[in-house]
Amino acid sequence: MQRLIQGIHQFQQDGFRPLQGMFEKLAAGQAPETLFITCSDSRIDPNLLTRSRPGDLFILRNAGNIVPPHGAGGGEAATIEFAVAGLGVKDVIICGHSHCGAMNGLLHPEQLADLPSVAAWLRHAESTARIIRDNYGHLDGPRRLTATIEENVLVQLEHLRTLPAVGSRLVKGDLKLHGWVYKIETGEVFAFEPQSGQFVPLAEYRFTSDEGSVRRRTTHMI
Repeated sequence: MQRLIQGIHQFQQDGFRPLQGMFEKLAAGQAPETLFITCSDSRIDPNLLTRSRPGDLFILRNAGNIVPPHGAGGGEAATIEFAVAGLGVKDVIICGHSHCGAMNGLLHPEQLADLPSVAAWLRHAESTARIIRDNYGHLDGPRRLTATIEENVLVQLEHLRTLPAVGSRLVKGDLKLHGWVYKIETGEVFAFEPQSGQFVPLAEYRFTSDEGSVRRRTTHMI
């Protein structure tokens, strides 16, 4: 805690003053262009990863970067609705990551015996678990976890499309959905590319209007 307090003092003395004009403008309102949905994992910093500044990203974080489908309730739907219908973001990114503890728990539910709230939350990823169980029996260990992380991003994109505010904007054609996976140990980001049906390095990614439209693939790049 002392380190955090010291960091605040340092920010106020050294970090805030050069950007004071920007923060004064932000105090009058926000206009982010991107909703960034990612895991609560402490190893992920969306602003550091994207080199973005305060006001650039509207960020939603939870265990497993999960988007409960329409009707499930919860703060996630409210946050997404505000970003999409209230703030008018142009892009929504769902970003999973390597070594995800939530996805490991999905694969090994016995490890969640003493974490009933986590187990209940991960029911929103039950489709992910079924996809892995039915289609990836030939994988084990880290490769199975990687497949789970990737598939979960695609499942949550599908859930995202069920939300009325998102569906309406998709019909208008002024909202784009993106599926990413961040590899912690290398700093690489992989994006789901509908044309190939694969997650590919972001540098090789061919942009389309809606990444949520195609989801199946048979190999893994990560």
